[in-house]
Amino acid sequence: MWKVLFFIRYFLKNILEYLYIMQNQEFFLYDIWNKFLLKLEQSEQVGQDLISIFRDSSLYSLTTDKAIIHAYTFINFSLMNTNIKLIKFVLSEVLDKEVEVDIIFRKEEDIIKQNENTIYKSKLNPQYTFTNFVIGKSNKEAQFSAFFCANNPGLYYNPLFIYGKSGIGKSHLLNAIGNHITKNFPEKKVALIPSSDFIELVFECSKKGSLAELKKSFSKIDVLLVDDIQFIAGKEKTHEIFFSIFNELVSNNKQIVITADRKPDDIKGLEDRIISRFNSGLKMSIVEPEFETSVNIIKMKLLNFSELRHSISDEIINFIATNFSSDVRSLEGALNKILFHSINYSLNETITLKECREIFKDETLEVKNEITVDKIKDCVCNYYGLTRSQLIGKSRTSNISNARHISIYLCRKLLDLPFSKIGQEFGNRDHSTIMSSCDKIEKNIKNDMNYQIVVSELKKRLKPQ
Repeated sequence: MWKVLFFIRYFLKNILEYLYIMQNQEFFLYDIWNKFLLKLEQSEQVGQDLISIFRDSSLYSLTTDKAIIHAYTFINFSLMNTNIKLIKFVLSEVLDKEVEVDIIFRKEEDIIKQNENTIYKSKLNPQYTFTNFVIGKSNKEAQFSAFFCANNPGLYYNPLFIYGKSGIGKSHLLNAIGNHITKNFPEKKVALIPSSDFIELVFECSKKGSLAELKKSFSKIDVLLVDDIQFIAGKEKTHEIFFSIFNELVSNNKQIVITADRKPDDIKGLEDRIISRFNSGLKMSIVEPEFETSVNIIKMKLLNFSELRHSISDEIINFIATNFSSDVRSLEGALNKILFHSINYSLNETITLKECREIFKDETLEVKNEITVDKIKDCVCNYYGLTRSQLIGKSRTSNISNARHISIYLCRKLLDLPFSKIGQEFGNRDHSTIMSSCDKIEKNIKNDMNYQIVVSELKKRLKPQ
């Protein structure tokens, strides 16, 4: 029995040691190699010429019993093999255990070329252009700044930072910039890379000891487009490499455009120096599309289904825009569902509103269609003894203002309407004002029992019988 336990213990020890190395791969190889170089420098028996050769090399990989060292020139490869016993002795001292050593040779140019093939491998989606990007109040500033950068790459707004929640057009703009520059400035090297791919690239190059070559590969880029930068948060080595690449490109007037799901200051785990660099450029937000923009997005999507356009009336388009305008993907999903039903099940030339409600019966739209903005306004007015004109007017009297805030909150919670759409219903107020009203009532409900009672009572009165 003790032999089995000894074997298990020995096996687990080696597995844990291997996992530790792999989990810390981003900095582990660099750390070991730097300690190796320091130990060489402390030895009086090793000349500076030899140390210089080692400095031009790197630790490629390390397992429990073997180290592989990467030489970038054939001369270095030969000299390191001549001194392999010395390397083995010093490296074993650093690791506090004996390891075998192998030297491999790959030209620096080959590594850079391989990295460039990965970076420049086109990830641009040709379907995303400025032409088919629907402009509205929710995105017009971001679209303008993106179009300006695409026409003047590297000259202004560097970096351009576009942020907003998922599915509202950030990636569309990023691709549109890349496609526009590729078409109008064919001499410029454009690279679009999701941050997840960048993280993987840094990890692989770190493992191979070729991070210096990776930075050289990126330095040749004229336009760098990075999607979803928030995913690099908390990754120390990735931060270091990205920061170096960023500074190199910006200082040489190369255009950088970045997207994220929130503004730089709100990305937890992002280094202050990177946040500072992002804030030094132009930040533009995109919010959820307002009703009119949602309608235009649906109509734009329908251009790809010209043979079915007649089956989707304006009434159905308005239905989709009202109920699914939280983001562009939701609009697309709802439209595709209706088109699928039209092709496979509908007996009518035109989809009716009744059919439409039936299609989405599992998505709790029945309640949404029975409760309307007008019903919410009337319910709140009756409860507080106000008129509609008072409710949507500009009066800041405490009683009226409070009723207005609650009405706005109920429209958001019960109908899930976009902030901009609610703003239109309440005297054409700005979407930020509507957001503020919702936040205020949310906080009051948590902290004040009276608000809980009022909102609960209004919901009961609005609940369909």
